[in-house]
Amino acid sequence: MAVVPILSDAEAGAEALAVFDDIRTKRQTDYVNNFWRALAADPALLRATWDRLQAVMGPGTLDPLVKEMIYVAVSVANGCSYCIHSHTAAARAKGMTEAQHGELLAVIAMAAQTNALATALQVPVDERFDVKGG
Repeated sequence: MAVVPILSDAEAGAEALAVFDDIRTKRQTDYVNNFWRALAADPALLRATWDRLQAVMGPGTLDPLVKEMIYVAVSVANGCSYCIHSHTAAARAKGMTEAQHGELLAVIAMAAQTNALATALQVPVDERFDVKGG
């Protein structure tokens, strides 16, 4: 259950509606998801988050599918069910296959295990891996 209202277009103010319209235009859809509707309770935060997301997830040196897969991995690590679902759907829309999804989950699971072991054992970082040592 959300801790803020999930605002409909009728309930959102003019600032939030402007962002909703930008989302619709840039994503070529009539759908604005619950994440953005929840942020609409704070229009300044909604705008800042939407602007930052476009900058980070927009064109760059990383492939758009790779960016979505990284987003899924971080969402799993952070335990964000909403983001796992949202960005898995986005990755699929960008061409992620079932085989790639399975491999992504295997990498996430392996990293979680080795991270936990390295943390529990307090393994010191090899000098060659340290920027100062390399």
